[in-house]
Order: sequence, then C-alpha cells, then structure tokens
Amino acid sequence: MRQPRIAVILDENTSTGGTRYEAGKGYFRAMRDAGGLPFGIPYVPEIVDIVLNEFDGLVSVGGRFAYPDDWYITGEVSKAPPSERLDVERAIVEGFLKRDKPILGICAGMQMLACLNGCRLTPDLRATFPTAGEHDKRDHRHPVDILPESRLAEIIGKPRIEVNTFHREAIAQLSAAVIASARAEDGIIEAIEVVSASFAIGLQWHQEQFAETDHPGNAVFRSFVEAASGIKPVGR
Repeated sequence: MRQPRIAVILDENTSTGGTRYEAGKGYFRAMRDAGGLPFGIPYVPEIVDIVLNEFDGLVSVGGRFAYPDDWYITGEVSKAPPSERLDVERAIVEGFLKRDKPILGICAGMQMLACLNGCRLTPDLRATFPTAGEHDKRDHRHPVDILPESRLAEIIGKPRIEVNTFHREAIAQLSAAVIASARAEDGIIEAIEVVSASFAIGLQWHQEQFAETDHPGNAVFRSFVEAASGIKPVGR
C-alpha cells in the first residue's frame, strides 16, 4: 500500500509583509512519523485542482490573516492583515469537504473549517469572553476536557489532556454542523468535528509542536493518516 500524500497548506509571514512562506517543521515531522508523505502547498490558484485530485489528506495549518467580515459575530471584524492564502485554502478545504477526504485543521485551520460549516468567530476572545483564562501566550499550557463519545475521545483515549495555547481569535458561535469535541476549563472551544464528514477535525492548539514528544494528542496525527490511507476505524 502506498503512503498517503498529505497536502500541508503553507503559512506566511503576514506580520512582516507576507514576503515568505513559512511552516513549522513539526507539521511535516508529524505526518512523516504517522506514515504519510507531506507536501507544502503554496498559494497558487492553478494548484487547487491538482491538490483536490491527487492528494489523500489535507492539513490546514496555523497562521494570522483576516477572514471575511461575515465569518465574525455581529459588529466584529478581523484585526489581522489580509492574505492571498484565504482564497486558495478555502477552495481546497471546500473541495476536500465535498469529496469527503480527510482534513485536519490546526489553530487558524480549525477556524476556517468551523466557519465553512456555519460557525462564527470573535477576533478578540478576551473582549468577547472577559472571564476567559490565558489563551495567547506561547509558553503557557492549560487542560482541555474532551467530549465523551466524540471522535476525538475515541482517538486520544483520555478525558483530559494538557495543551499549548496562543490564539487571539476563537469560535464564538457554534453551528449545528459541527460539535465542540474539546473545551478549556473556561468554556472556550478547543476542538471541533464536522458531523457529516468521515474525518474533519480541528484543533485550536498547536499539536505539531508536540510532534517529537510522547504527547497523547499525537494520536490525532496517526488517526488522520490512517483515514487518508483509507483505513476505517472499527465501528465506523
């Protein structure tokens, strides 16, 4: 059986002009260690159909760029810079959803997956949720509680894990098309699953930073690559 080819949408340096593609090596190491073959995908519209037709799984990575105004709760808009990433990534994510190919969204990738399925964001979670804990500090960690009987609970096998956290935006309104499969103690949504998809999971935290450690969340990478290989879990 050939190794599944995994498309990894590249990030870019939006804070310094958007002149370079960027991507943490953890995304690629995680896919390799889980048995996949990862490929970085640039923001080239002509590449969209090739990715949709020739790749087996999609990783939508973290980043900071503006989403459309109507992806936010009423009266709010993004404070992030625009990016040409938006249109290319959106087309690829929508295409993978239509084809029911596996998708793993991380941080911004989770938020795009959520918004394409009817959820809405806040651009500043501390302003919208004043009692929320710390979520935007790179050296900070906090626990998340995993929803029993969710796909994530089945994959990780633990009711609670500790994750990193550095995100300013967050899901503020959940749609019926997704479930919140993990939340922080303050109620902030930390993971989602698209109900209608065979495998479309979003993680708000940066699991790729745990790629070379013995972190229980790395089971998500293995399950994702298995799904991209066409391996179905027992009972599904």
